[in-house]
Amino acid sequence: MRRTNFILITTDQQRADHLGCYGNPVLRTPNIDALAQRGVVFDRCYVASPVCMPNRGAIMTGRMPSAAGVRMNGVPLPLDAWTFVDALHEAGWRTALIGKCHLQNMTDALPTWLRDSPAAEGQREAVRDRRDGDGYRQESIERWRDPAHVVGLPYYGFEHVELCLEHGDRVGGDYVRWLNRKGFDPEPYRGRANALPHAVPDTLDAWRTAIPTELYPTSFVAERTMGWIDEHRAGSARDDPFFVHCSFPDPHHPLTPPGEYWNLYAPADVVLPATCAAAGPEDVPLKRALHAERAAGRRPRGTSRAIAVTPEEARVAIALNYGAIALIDDVVGRLWAYLRRTGLAEDTVVIFASDHGDFMGDHGLLNKGPLHYRSLIRTPLIWADPAGVRGERSAGLCSSIDLAPTILARAGVTAYRGMQGRALLDEPKAPNGPMAARDAVLIEEDTHHRYPGSPFPLRVRSLVTDRWRLSVRGDDVWGELYDLESDPEERHNRWADPTAAAVKSELMFRLVQEMQRHVDDAPQPLRMA
Repeated sequence: MRRTNFILITTDQQRADHLGCYGNPVLRTPNIDALAQRGVVFDRCYVASPVCMPNRGAIMTGRMPSAAGVRMNGVPLPLDAWTFVDALHEAGWRTALIGKCHLQNMTDALPTWLRDSPAAEGQREAVRDRRDGDGYRQESIERWRDPAHVVGLPYYGFEHVELCLEHGDRVGGDYVRWLNRKGFDPEPYRGRANALPHAVPDTLDAWRTAIPTELYPTSFVAERTMGWIDEHRAGSARDDPFFVHCSFPDPHHPLTPPGEYWNLYAPADVVLPATCAAAGPEDVPLKRALHAERAAGRRPRGTSRAIAVTPEEARVAIALNYGAIALIDDVVGRLWAYLRRTGLAEDTVVIFASDHGDFMGDHGLLNKGPLHYRSLIRTPLIWADPAGVRGERSAGLCSSIDLAPTILARAGVTAYRGMQGRALLDEPKAPNGPMAARDAVLIEEDTHHRYPGSPFPLRVRSLVTDRWRLSVRGDDVWGELYDLESDPEERHNRWADPTAAAVKSELMFRLVQEMQRHVDDAPQPLRMA
């Protein structure tokens, strides 16, 4: 019996409701919506961390960032970490990654805390392995300036890797080498300095790229995903099952959708989040500080951290975000047509997910940061299995760490010890139908940015239940408590509400329990002779 193939499609920084199948009233995503109709849509999938590297490490390992060893951006996944891709490869799957990885540092810039406190750079670490050798510089932009640089394989379980580094039209890595093989030098065409004329305010990290659509990073990822599958099917191991991670670096900022996708959506047609407004006196301190920063003209430019925006800026950003997603939707359609044409659709599970969300105007904010509003922590998760149920929706809570054990369970591969996620599908009860849901989800964030009016580093732990979201800050006196049933837009913080004191106390206890349950228990104690 032929074993199942897997294609994991991920986007970068896409909130769940920026898809038609998740209820967006403006954005048209017919191909991803069709994928949803062929499988199960998880309506309440939450991140383990709302930051790139920590949550990507969590997805790969099925372990919380604190257990996987990737507590924040800038801290790479240990090379000795066991990933679900390792497990698949060991069990006979051929494995490939096409696109963004970000399990190691891409930028060569100093971390923010070293820029402010350079004396800390020479401080001795509490551990001997600082993860700073050549093996941890494989995604470094500086290393990729060497035309001879290649990723050492296997790379976290992948036997074939073609990388995208960074975002928008500034992507580097194997993408640039692909362009060069096509006889195209991207340097005169990309970046803000080379952009086509446009009316986007320079306060936004966005410009109209001169890179044509067929040569844009999204097209590279789709073309090379299909190309690698073709190469696999033509090789000596063509009868082996495959797992390929098709990882798009969009719609992460800078927002540079190419060609017709730039103005596919007009800002005037955008429906703003209901909370898109300046902060008021009743809002939490960090939200007020971010809006005060914008009002005072001190908002940083070109940053990945949360910033406050005006409604007009939010409309432009959302319209461009929709354009980037529309291109992804079109190439997902091409990928599905390819699977049908080659006969692979009958034995290939296709999964669609994202690493985390984006405020995209929610509460008047953009990008990501330590305010765990639903727009940031809730991501799409679609599981389309030709042998499974079709057109089903699951309202149960699930986490990023659940994806790894779900894939291994579907593959019939035993999960490794220390994996903290749980399989989402239950074959014995219904072919690949949803299992019983979690009763709570734990979210961890240790910031790598400084925020106005906040301690550094800022640590946040959140607990999401069917009804409530509780967020506790490690070095601050204020927190958040929202009743998601009566207040789904998270407008009314009940942290200091005496009528919610009993609920807050119960949730604090449950948060401590979840943190204890997710303490790393690997490796197990050694058995002495």
